[in-house]
Amino acid sequence: MRASWRGLPAKRYEAGWEPGLVVPAADGSPLLTDHYFPRAEGDFPTLLVRSPYGRGLPWSPMYGLLFAEQGFHVVLQSCRGTGGSGGAFDLWRNEAADGRATVSWLREQPWFDGTLGTVGPSYLGYVQWALALDPPPELKAMVVQVGLHDPYALFYTDGVLRLENALLDGLGMTYQHRGIAPFLRATLRLQRRLRDVTTARPLRGAYVSALGGEVPWLDEVMTHPDAREAYWRGASAEAAERLRVPTSLITGWYDALADQTFEQYDRLRRAGCETSLLVGPWTHTSALQRGWPEVFAESLAWLRAHLCGDPSGLRPSTVRVHMGGEDAWCDLDDWPSAPATTSWYPTPDGHLTRQAPTDSAPLTTFRYDPDDPTPSLGGPLLSRTAGPRDNRTLESRTDVVTFTGPPLTEPVDILGPVTARLSISTDTGHAHVFARLCDVDQEGRSVNVCDGLGRVRTTAGTPSRVTVPMSATAHRFAVGHRIRWQLSGGAHPRFVRGTGTGESPVDATTFVPVRITLHADSVLTLPEG
Repeated sequence: MRASWRGLPAKRYEAGWEPGLVVPAADGSPLLTDHYFPRAEGDFPTLLVRSPYGRGLPWSPMYGLLFAEQGFHVVLQSCRGTGGSGGAFDLWRNEAADGRATVSWLREQPWFDGTLGTVGPSYLGYVQWALALDPPPELKAMVVQVGLHDPYALFYTDGVLRLENALLDGLGMTYQHRGIAPFLRATLRLQRRLRDVTTARPLRGAYVSALGGEVPWLDEVMTHPDAREAYWRGASAEAAERLRVPTSLITGWYDALADQTFEQYDRLRRAGCETSLLVGPWTHTSALQRGWPEVFAESLAWLRAHLCGDPSGLRPSTVRVHMGGEDAWCDLDDWPSAPATTSWYPTPDGHLTRQAPTDSAPLTTFRYDPDDPTPSLGGPLLSRTAGPRDNRTLESRTDVVTFTGPPLTEPVDILGPVTARLSISTDTGHAHVFARLCDVDQEGRSVNVCDGLGRVRTTAGTPSRVTVPMSATAHRFAVGHRIRWQLSGGAHPRFVRGTGTGESPVDATTFVPVRITLHADSVLTLPEG
């Protein structure tokens, strides 16, 4: 693994390893823990890494070995009910208490010098936010990489189930802590059965054959679509509203949790907490693969600055983002950098124009058929299919409409959140609308930049207004390229199919095609820098 990562810093120390230590959880359950450490005399700060995905590959080399070689004690722990730890895993509910219990154990260790940091990606980010709800005095720095703080937002967008996320999380939480071989077998089984599972009627329970058994927390997630339900109470670890622990945030433009990272950054800044933000050209997984040299260097510099009193590796800017379209990095004082917004309007002939419409007449109509759902293609996914893709095949479907601007005579930079404000009518009263921003080059290749989905409720064909947040981006549309706005009735299996009736897609057995009409008073808002 070390040979596959170019540009890692030279190790400072040989690393030692104490495997299988037993740490009592909040209720006394044994939490299996590995301790990595520099083989040298003297005091070193400690990093706490708590994971539901096991303590083997890739976590042992990426977090245990590499950070120990740089002069940190690393405590790599399996969350309860995973990786041999006792108790039962219950998504998010025990992490705050078990994190505090682990810090209490640390205080009794002769090698713990009272200086603590946390680091880790995805759910390993969630456990950091959970600890930060009531941060121990020893906690001096956090590094949240492609991290989660709101489980509901991982599984739902505007009340619509993120079906692929749910299934992949069910797979990861169930199998990854058991080792590479069981995880790979389960992954291949899910891939083979994905279509059958995601098109089952009803959807409830259909995952069992693909995941090899029932996953109780996944059933709960899939049957509670309303964020206001008691089930979700306490799930979101919104520590950033009052946190004072210096926190580094890292994500990628095609990370399934990118929007959560931007929310974390905004809250930290408003709270006056010292923070930094790095956004690369990565997906959720590639940030820890081809992006790992940058991610590791960023993480190491932050931890050295705040745990070791060595700020020499910190970059001068608060924010660094990768600029898509030109493959360059951009340093900023803040995010978003308060750019002006510009409005683009669709026309009946499929163009985008800067001229505002004078009425709300129907522009175009397309038909969404749940029996042949518009497929998902690329974008911010958890799977290996995430990222930028050529959308031409997708855009050739009759259930996808596009509006395209003229060839640009000068570059257009987009820096910040993109929004669609849609005026929609339907023939059934219920629909989903998927909106995507694409960059079209001189050869006609249409590449997705950012996107989002919203639910539409209409009455008697009367248009309804719906705002669809399309995430954020830093992207340059080059001279000769064109800006494209793509619209459809869904992206399956990334999102669950719309039923056309308003019935829960988890329990529905009857699906109705829906005709979706876009009206002229719709607008695409771009934050041009």
